[in-house]
Amino acid sequence: MNDVAASRKSDDRTGTPSIDSVSLAIIKQLQEDGRRPYAAIGKAVGLSEAAVRQRVQKLLDQGVMQIVAVTDPLTVGFRRQAMVGINVEGDLDPVADALTTMEEVEYVVMTAGSFDLLIEIVCEDDDHLLEMINKRIRTLPGVRSTESFVYLKLRKQTYTWGTR
Repeated sequence: MNDVAASRKSDDRTGTPSIDSVSLAIIKQLQEDGRRPYAAIGKAVGLSEAAVRQRVQKLLDQGVMQIVAVTDPLTVGFRRQAMVGINVEGDLDPVADALTTMEEVEYVVMTAGSFDLLIEIVCEDDDHLLEMINKRIRTLPGVRSTESFVYLKLRKQTYTWGTR
């Protein structure tokens, strides 16, 4: 099996792509610096630049990773961030699906515990936050209640948790 085929295999039980150690090393390199040249990554992991390029593309295509610019919301005009806990009556999927379509919603997590869903929203200001919670989230069919946790100061945000 060639290099690229090895990085494409999936775990038959879950359908999740199984990632070999070389692909994990590539991911780690990109977590450290998403702009690192493929040639430098190749040197670090023992592959050619072309092989790294192919592997990165496959990892992107499989949804294993994304390469994006991460901004500080405050510096680009978003003055209010909040975590919102949501309790739902009935099936969570329709509510979660509706939330994923909202541009302001950064992530949606189904949870076990006090809330059925946790979301993070990024808004321009308090009026925008109020409109999101009161007019768009609370009005979704199935939403029973919400609890908002407004961010006062973000002390740490990282995407370099490595690989396992």
